[in-house]
Amino acid sequence: MRVHEAGKWCVAVLAALFIGISKAGFGGGLGMLSTPLCVIAFGPNDAIGILLPLLCAGDLFSLYHYWGKWERANLKFLLPGVVVGVVIGVQLFGRFSARELNLAIGVLALVFVTFQLLKERVFRAEGAFAPGHAAGVPCGIVAGVTSTFAHGAAPVVSMFLIPQRLSKVVYVGTTVLVFAWINWIKLPFYCLGRDVLGWAWLPPAAIINRHTLLTSALFLPAVPLGVWLGVWMNRRIPEKWFAPVIYALVFVAGLELVGAFDLARWLGV
Repeated sequence: MRVHEAGKWCVAVLAALFIGISKAGFGGGLGMLSTPLCVIAFGPNDAIGILLPLLCAGDLFSLYHYWGKWERANLKFLLPGVVVGVVIGVQLFGRFSARELNLAIGVLALVFVTFQLLKERVFRAEGAFAPGHAAGVPCGIVAGVTSTFAHGAAPVVSMFLIPQRLSKVVYVGTTVLVFAWINWIKLPFYCLGRDVLGWAWLPPAAIINRHTLLTSALFLPAVPLGVWLGVWMNRRIPEKWFAPVIYALVFVAGLELVGAFDLARWLGV
């Protein structure tokens, strides 16, 4: 294996590890970093298909860890819009070049960091938000679209959940529940393509195929390892120590995708 290719695989292992750590409720920003890292390693088209089975596996582990520690009512407000957003999102596959997809994913990463830095200031003066369909359906649509073509719904879901002033455990548990539903709703759409069934509303070809599934299987062991690390870190390490590092990494990965700087070449990997 060439050094350059080995470096890409190391980046992908980190992406899978970060999925597990974030799904365990530690450093939620790490989950947002997984998509840009995997895109840098494999390109946007393959990366999206490789990541979804890993995200679904991470959901199973985190659902076990946070079982029942959620505000279930958020599902009825968000999921109707999510279904619509996923159907819209699959229409975007095949319509954009790899460069355009990189740009979209990079912008979402930069938006995420900006939101994380400003959220306390934005929501500080607001009273507790009573969720409902009026806000949930539009948020669900945007979350469904961004999650489908970039696994990038974190800023939208956070904007809906944070104003509710949930406790940390309930907030994390609700996030776990919402993303589990979003990812499992996406899964059938990723496994089917227009080339198989001929339905116009499906993507041109299956996003999850034999190649992406085998690649996902190679990185799967890193997900439960990441969950175990996340649980361990939650008990022993203040998350605030890691937040600046997480946001910096997401920001750099976003800049890499937006600016096409070929960071891997600069680092010699």
